[in-house]
Amino acid sequence: MSWVATNKMGKPRYKRVLLKLSGEALMGEGDFGIDTATLAKIAEQVKHVIDEGVQVAIVVGGGNIWRGERAEAEGMDRATADYAGMLATIINALALQDALERKGVVTRSQSAISVQAVAEPYTQRRAIRHLEKGRAVIFAAGTGNPFMTTDTAAALRGIEIHADILLMAKNKVDGVYDCDPLTNAAAKKYERLSYLDALKKRLEVMDSTALSLCMDHHLPIRVFDLQGRDSIERAVGGEEVGTIVDDGA
Repeated sequence: MSWVATNKMGKPRYKRVLLKLSGEALMGEGDFGIDTATLAKIAEQVKHVIDEGVQVAIVVGGGNIWRGERAEAEGMDRATADYAGMLATIINALALQDALERKGVVTRSQSAISVQAVAEPYTQRRAIRHLEKGRAVIFAAGTGNPFMTTDTAAALRGIEIHADILLMAKNKVDGVYDCDPLTNAAAKKYERLSYLDALKKRLEVMDSTALSLCMDHHLPIRVFDLQGRDSIERAVGGEEVGTIVDDGA
């Protein structure tokens, strides 16, 4: 496990983080695709975090471009639909890489499937080396396997690179609730949850495979709203934004 600093106001709490960005979070206020202003805001925050000495790896989803479940429901083979989703994550990775580089952040994209013209193949040792050199690393194409979500990819990559925490950036949802806060105004927000409680209550933190991986390897998860003010920087600084999921008290 990488070194974790004592938290101070305005200072990073973690040395190495894995940031999970859902595809939907990249849409901003839109209904589809990539919002360039949202990308710019993400890139600016990531730059500030890296400038403070924090190592940042990112896993991107693809739901803003492609939804495998929807394609399957319309008759498409699920494995084929999932591979198409992996390609969507590569598009998002390239867009995010460009946004980061525009801010002066040296960035490397690594893909779990072979697309050597646009991204390196994923290897754990190379990813860690990039991070140690102060580069942002974007992991695309999920785990490279159908039937596995990008949440599972985020948990797996976070464990592999020895991240201190998995930061789950959601779209317009500022934590974990007992029901959908977008449809139920009486939804209760949890400030802290144990892995087991999240699994037993079937709360929508992430899929059960990803959550079980985090639990087995004691990787804490912070779920927060990407649209919140300086949300990534505040989460890295250890502020009590969103919901923390860990071993419990």
